[in-house]
Amino acid sequence: MELWQVPLLFSRLPMFPFFDLAHYVASVMALKEQRGAVEVSVRSPVACWFSAMLYCFGGSVLSSLMLAEPPVAFLAKGTNILLASTVWYLIFYCPQDIFYQCFAFLPLRLLVAGMKEVTRTWKITAGIAHADSHFKDAWLVMVAVGWARGAGGGLISNFEQLVRGVWKPETNELLKMSYPVKVTLIGAVLFTLQHSQYLPIARHNLMFLYTVFLVVSKVTMMLTRSATSPFAPFEAALGHMFFGLQKTPSKVKGEGAASSNGSSVCDQSSEQHCDGVKKRQTKKTE
Repeated sequence: MELWQVPLLFSRLPMFPFFDLAHYVASVMALKEQRGAVEVSVRSPVACWFSAMLYCFGGSVLSSLMLAEPPVAFLAKGTNILLASTVWYLIFYCPQDIFYQCFAFLPLRLLVAGMKEVTRTWKITAGIAHADSHFKDAWLVMVAVGWARGAGGGLISNFEQLVRGVWKPETNELLKMSYPVKVTLIGAVLFTLQHSQYLPIARHNLMFLYTVFLVVSKVTMMLTRSATSPFAPFEAALGHMFFGLQKTPSKVKGEGAASSNGSSVCDQSSEQHCDGVKKRQTKKTE
């Protein structure tokens, strides 16, 4: 096997069962680490199972809704549902939490996270091809569906939280995108350009390079325990250039808090002044 054949062979890797299994493990582990998820699993196993399925198949649900297809179509994949449900049960209900603790071991967790990123590339390309079959050469549709298929679990996180009885509108991914959602959007744009033959690169080469970037960045962020996106410097520069963004959200928030404190102080001083005037008036009347 020659070196140039590696990307081609890589693009032909089957995702089932090993890569899909890694995706399910990483997704359900992320669910369990959400605040209140363990309590929900004890109080309502059905709600917990449904949340886990949204974590595992959220991309299929969202992309189906966008293309006016049945959102429950993923339930027809009985083998995948059985595998994901088994993973869900073992992570939440295994005695002594052995299954979760095993995959929480850092080397295994890194392996699972890297394999999950591989499935992201396959989902993006599948979503773009599926959208193209419905809307020929519709770039925005292909980008949107590829984005939804690859990062659907994050994009519908608010709905998933509602299933667990949590309402946090401030966590909307469109308000503050997480790194996986951002990098999936970039991948959807790149693969759409390649699919439309506006990007002079073979599909299997782009899949290989994009996946390598995903895996390396994900593993690096986990090892360094960094939550900062690698795109942060570019986002700041582009935001300042095109939208005039100069203040960071933290600064704006701090100024808002200071102004609110200042207004509360003014309100308190005005109330004290009014109380003093009333007391003097009562003394005069007496």
